[in-house]
Amino acid sequence: MVLLDGQALAKHKESILQEEVARLDVVPVLAVILVGDNPASRVYVNMKAKACARVGITCQLQHLEDSTPQSKLLEILHALNANSSVHGILVQLPLPAHMDTREILEAIAPHKDVDGFHPLNVGRVYSNSLLKGFLPATAMGVMQLLEHYKIAVKGKDVVIVGASNIIGKPLASLMLNAGASVSLCHILTKDLQAYSTHADILCVGVGKVGLIGPNLIKEGAVVVDIGINKQGNKVVGDVDFEAVRHKVSYITPVPGGVGPMTISALLQNTLLATQTALLEHSC
Repeated sequence: MVLLDGQALAKHKESILQEEVARLDVVPVLAVILVGDNPASRVYVNMKAKACARVGITCQLQHLEDSTPQSKLLEILHALNANSSVHGILVQLPLPAHMDTREILEAIAPHKDVDGFHPLNVGRVYSNSLLKGFLPATAMGVMQLLEHYKIAVKGKDVVIVGASNIIGKPLASLMLNAGASVSLCHILTKDLQAYSTHADILCVGVGKVGLIGPNLIKEGAVVVDIGINKQGNKVVGDVDFEAVRHKVSYITPVPGGVGPMTISALLQNTLLATQTALLEHSC
């Protein structure tokens, strides 16, 4: 068994990003908006802000009350869209129940949508047309992790458990674009085992502790655990790590696997947004 060490790879990519940021004529600026007091969201935002600081990106954090009207958030986004000194915009999810997440994400200018959630960027992923778009950060991080460890995707059977717009669907598109045969499973899938035990690469991100045990994994499979769950004082994934480690060829740890790569991808997208803005300004 080989651990897919996202922490180490993210650190390596940060050193490269730091050099590239230093060569720019401007300091990249990422605007991050946090609405409410979700503890997990606070942790994620702080991690992103620290990562920005390490590579020389300015993180402008706005923390809004949970009761903030949607109209106020839209007003802030419109102002950030028009602000040429801001290169990337990120709204931390989930949003409070009274807000329409789709409307909020669609209000972010596509060329500043460093999370890759705007329909235009989603369409570019789906159609494999990414000359100007951004890859969704988590899916991008997974693909970079597999590439770094020279795990071939082309021609492989890939099963993704979890069909969210943030993880499952974009990851399925990237896997298809890379030449894999993809099965996308979800809560209505009748027989998960029928799919998962045939997977050369099994990716799971649904937020359910211990969902994937050895009975759901093929011998020698590559397992990518995207789940993040609290279990007592520990952070664990969706895969029963100790129970499956004897059966897999590669596996991501939780924490230290996909999470750091997601943040790394966000930084890469922010750099790309800045470079694109500078190029268009010079034309």
